[in-house]
Amino acid sequence: MSPQELKKVISHGLLSFPLTDFDADGNFKADTYAQRLEWLAPYGATALFSAGGTGEFFSLEQQEYSAIVQTAVETCRGKVPIIAGAGGPTRTAIAFAKEAQRVGAQGILLLPHYLTEAPADGVADHVEAVCKSVDIGVMVYNRSVCRLGPDQLERLAERCPNLVGFKDGTGDIELMVSIRERMGDRFSYLGGLPTAEVFAAAYKALGVPVYSSAAFNFVPKTAMEFYNAIASDDRETQSRLLREFFLPFIALRNRCPGYAVSLVKAGAALVGHPAGPVRAPLTDVGAYEREQLAALIDKMGPQ
Repeated sequence: MSPQELKKVISHGLLSFPLTDFDADGNFKADTYAQRLEWLAPYGATALFSAGGTGEFFSLEQQEYSAIVQTAVETCRGKVPIIAGAGGPTRTAIAFAKEAQRVGAQGILLLPHYLTEAPADGVADHVEAVCKSVDIGVMVYNRSVCRLGPDQLERLAERCPNLVGFKDGTGDIELMVSIRERMGDRFSYLGGLPTAEVFAAAYKALGVPVYSSAAFNFVPKTAMEFYNAIASDDRETQSRLLREFFLPFIALRNRCPGYAVSLVKAGAALVGHPAGPVRAPLTDVGAYEREQLAALIDKMGPQ
């Protein structure tokens, strides 16, 4: 898939980050991971992010990263494109990106680098180095310590033809508007805030109609129902699902740092597709959160 073909793919539809399966000792389980992808693929996501944020990318070693992305590519070939996460220090991110291309990923989602603070121009140099290390399409995730503005993105657009996507996880509306107005259709734009459904209608109004859903991992039917309501401007369905599921889910998520991943793993287990424990420094959810999440899932009905 060429970078421009990837851009076209990610310009519409719902995207999601499959969980990474671990056994009780925290080792990657390729068989259940493949089964997870086979379960999710038919629900209609436009693309899946292997070894992304919800897939606990930053806990992965190079060898198991290779196995995870390759398993995803082989399992989903002909069904749904696989975009692989990459990140960390520049040379580390380059190594991950090259390996993802080698095993057949159709694109790269460049996650934030490792520094707590860095100038935007330095971050742009980092992004440029990763883009130039591969031939496949890249999208950059503006979140946390990776905060690019219109000036840096304009420079990157000129120097990196394969940088085709911009995913926003900052929630800075002024910044998003300035980027969208400056860059126009040069990029495909994705919403990437945690529990992105809450922001989906507002971001669509800004010209960012695509987002990624963590809830797709355990309530895929509900996640697609909400996306279709966004796409068709069905405010009644949006409001019902926000009230009955997404806002209560956020209340549980906010009870502990890292629950944005841990609750998703708990949800997958509750619907019969367990992915094992999260890796440290994340912690698994408590009994109260699990009980409340089970009630939310039951309210949504069979998936």
